Amino acid sequence: MIIFRYLSRQLLQAMGAITSILLVVALTGRFIQYLGQAVAGELATDALLLLILYRLPDFLLVIVPLAFFLAILLVYGRMYAENEMVVLIASGYSEGSLVKSSLGFATIVVAVVAALSLVLAPSGVRKTEELLEAQKELTEVDLIVAGQFQRFGDGARVTHALSVNEEGDGQRVLGGVFVATGGDESPSILVAERALPVVEADGSRFMRLENVMQYEGVPGKGDYAISRSLVQAIRLPDAREGERILEEKTLATRDLWRSEEPARIAELQWRIATLLLIPILTLIAVPLSRVEPRHGRFSRLVPAALLYAVYFVLLQYCREAISSGGMSPVLGMWWVHGLFLLLALYVNGVRLPARRGRAGVSSLC
Repeated sequence: MIIFRYLSRQLLQAMGAITSILLVVALTGRFIQYLGQAVAGELATDALLLLILYRLPDFLLVIVPLAFFLAILLVYGRMYAENEMVVLIASGYSEGSLVKSSLGFATIVVAVVAALSLVLAPSGVRKTEELLEAQKELTEVDLIVAGQFQRFGDGARVTHALSVNEEGDGQRVLGGVFVATGGDESPSILVAERALPVVEADGSRFMRLENVMQYEGVPGKGDYAISRSLVQAIRLPDAREGERILEEKTLATRDLWRSEEPARIAELQWRIATLLLIPILTLIAVPLSRVEPRHGRFSRLVPAALLYAVYFVLLQYCREAISSGGMSPVLGMWWVHGLFLLLALYVNGVRLPARRGRAGVSSLC
């Protein structure tokens, strides 16, 4: 039990560090993507953190198995390189016991991944889809941030508002509005006391400007035209048609059971596959982590990462093939798990006895 706690603590620390690093990299890339959409006027700035939070379980679902796999390689590799593992084995702690202890810790990881795969990730994807759908309905007025110049219409229009308020009915109203359109060739500047969104019955969307001063003319020339109007409207783009998230990814796991649709079967098998991935990777990682002291603890890291990549890509391929009807759901992803399980049994059943035999001969000598 003491050795199990020690190994678990080492694995947890390494796994936490690797997960943190990979999560920061993944979230940074996704945040930059969302930030670009916010700058382009496609997302409200207050939705960015919510989108990242909702996608967090989906990212962890991919990162946690990889982090656990690498943690075994790094921790046990260090212990082999520093002869710590040799002392444990010489004290009666067999390599079979090491596998059992690793599988014991793997059950905890499986429980975490089960919560992510079966509950949290689908819920997060569903909330992400709902939030993105709501963002598509927002008008330019809804996306304005007070005190900032923002580009809309692919940069064709620049809008600025001194203040943003809400009226009693919850309608957003801009105060001290500045709008520049037309580019460098025929610039037009509108300065309005306030602006509010208007949606017609046919779905057409406008920004209604009140008490407007309009300036038209090319900078550097004296032929400016100045006009004033009580009300003026700017036509806004229609609601965006963005890329939708696949419906089956948003469904609760209970809704996938007993479904005969290939896409839903593929999604269910994928969620189960993320659970089976962990014990199989554990059986592979333990013997693969064994290194000679002169080789260093990182010598097996690259081939192990390639092995994991092949495993993961094959599962993704089967997921797409089942979803499109190109592969039988009966065969499904199970053959991939079977293939790597045979590999795990081989490296544990063939290489470990061979290693023990060599160690026994050297001790007799």
